[in-house]
Amino acid sequence: MKVAVVGATGLVGTVMLKVLEERNFPLTELIPVASEKSVGKLITFKGKQYPIVSMDTAIGMRPDIALFSAGGSTSLEHAPRFKEAGTTVIDNSSAWRMDPAIRLVVPEVNANVLSIDDKIIANPNCSTIQMVVALKPLHDKYKIKRVVVSTYQSVTGTGVKAVDQMMNERKGIHDGPMAYAYPIDLNVIPQIDVFTENGYTKEEMKMINETRKIMGDDSIRLTATTVRIPVMGGHSESVNIEFENEFDLADVVALLEKTEGIVVVDDIANLKYPMPKDAHEKDEVFVGRIRRDESMPNTLNMWIVADNLRKGAATNAVQIAEYLVKKELI
Repeated sequence: MKVAVVGATGLVGTVMLKVLEERNFPLTELIPVASEKSVGKLITFKGKQYPIVSMDTAIGMRPDIALFSAGGSTSLEHAPRFKEAGTTVIDNSSAWRMDPAIRLVVPEVNANVLSIDDKIIANPNCSTIQMVVALKPLHDKYKIKRVVVSTYQSVTGTGVKAVDQMMNERKGIHDGPMAYAYPIDLNVIPQIDVFTENGYTKEEMKMINETRKIMGDDSIRLTATTVRIPVMGGHSESVNIEFENEFDLADVVALLEKTEGIVVVDDIANLKYPMPKDAHEKDEVFVGRIRRDESMPNTLNMWIVADNLRKGAATNAVQIAEYLVKKELI
């Protein structure tokens, strides 16, 4: 089992390596891939050192699986080349997500759509992943009509440059590299990605379109506002869900508690609710502040938190790979 990690030196790539090691993924050979300037450098995995190789070298080694986290243009150019070499690509960029021929997968939600013929598989957007893990069991039981989501997203979702910007600002350094158009420390920026013609950002449209595709239901109406905040550790979401059918609040909590991948933290008497610092370096999706929307019938409010680099990216990709191995789809 040869596994390539494309973008092995980036924020998500390094977490992918960590998750592969932690979960003891059954690989026999690791192939770390990065830009030409990193070729030849060594990375350590399970106590052994591996040299970083170029894209061409990696393709020639014909890995069984390639985990991609190197940006959309890299994925568009090189994922088909890995596919031609017989490799199954699991891509973390947005390049393939809305291609009707490509599966968009969150294992707890829709892994069953995968077949041996799927050689490029898309990993959804981080904020979409954590939300649909919580939405799916509720949709199955109560049928979702509409979702209103506002996100509070970590700077780690932008990358190392954004983390550096925030930490520099906290040190009083204001002439360093800027990942955002504005300061992020002590600030909130209501823009993630570029704006589209309808006034929504690309991130907001990703959440809308990806949710429908993953859930397999285009009738779900969804609107989103995505916001960058100066935190580390994970993304948070305020989610308002209108159902077709009435629900019992205790039943909702019980349903979420028994759902794979979810941890319910909802004890307001003791001020217990999910926060990014608690989700940091964990693979679960944390759900709390579960309560009725008293202004609308059949409507629920929830607060959802997850580590965007793990479940929102690296862990979800590795879980897809685990499913492929388990079901002998590679």
